[in-house]
Amino acid sequence: MADILVLNGPNLALLGRREPAIYGKGDLEHLMAGLRAEFPEHRIDHRQSELEGDLVRWLHEAEGAYAGVVLNAGGYSHTSVALRDAVAAVTVPVVEVHLSNLLAREPFRHVSLLGGVCVGSIMGLGAESYRLAVDHLLRRGR
Repeated sequence: MADILVLNGPNLALLGRREPAIYGKGDLEHLMAGLRAEFPEHRIDHRQSELEGDLVRWLHEAEGAYAGVVLNAGGYSHTSVALRDAVAAVTVPVVEVHLSNLLAREPFRHVSLLGGVCVGSIMGLGAESYRLAVDHLLRRGR
């Protein structure tokens, strides 16, 4: 059994209410329940914060405790050098996910500071982005 940590950043607590045409109608708890149902033989822990420092700390704590991390850093993906450095500093594999297709959105969203230090990036597939990330991390750990 492998343990996976899912980290969600700012504004993701508003899923289902915030721009449902972009992010979907399901809330974060529904998304996480779906993930856990899809992978019942694995423990999937979840944390969400609006604070950059929380995400950095949780990445540090994931080292040696999880087989992988699924990270949706929200807007921090485009702005946070500190979060990029945290991903680069740990050996636990991190997959960056986004519900929406960043390349089909505003130009400032086209660049992710995190993508280059993650083992992969998945975007634009809604909640399926998370499922694919977990599946990849579990297969990678075999």
